[in-house]
Amino acid sequence: MSTQPSKELETFPNPSVKRDYQIHMEIPEFTCVCPKTGQPDFANLILDYIPDKKCVELKSLKLYIWSYREQGAFHEAVTNQILEDLVAVMKPRYIRLTARFFVRGGIFTNVTVEHRKPGWKPKSMVLLHQYDEQSNFKR
Repeated sequence: MSTQPSKELETFPNPSVKRDYQIHMEIPEFTCVCPKTGQPDFANLILDYIPDKKCVELKSLKLYIWSYREQGAFHEAVTNQILEDLVAVMKPRYIRLTARFFVRGGIFTNVTVEHRKPGWKPKSMVLLHQYDEQSNFKR
């Protein structure tokens, strides 16, 4: 596999296709360039997805993210493009991408986009009691 920036995302088979489970990733070194000023934009990307038949391979994701370093893009456009590219290669049951851009001109920008596979419905969350030192259990 290359160590140069690349728009190619690779996948591998989901090892637990029968189960819904969440994969959480944080990508703190995303950079692109403001298309108006040419100044660099920095963001922390938060990716959560429930795979269907495929998972994204991490090194290819890293090189894909790196490919935006010199690319001019508005925050909204680049966040949506990344999500679209991930959906195209993985076809996940569910995916959410939040791009938390650092301050520029006194403004923080957060862009959140998501996709659900048609017909997929999340299962109910199971809430478990959590231990609390003072009352033994938190409800």
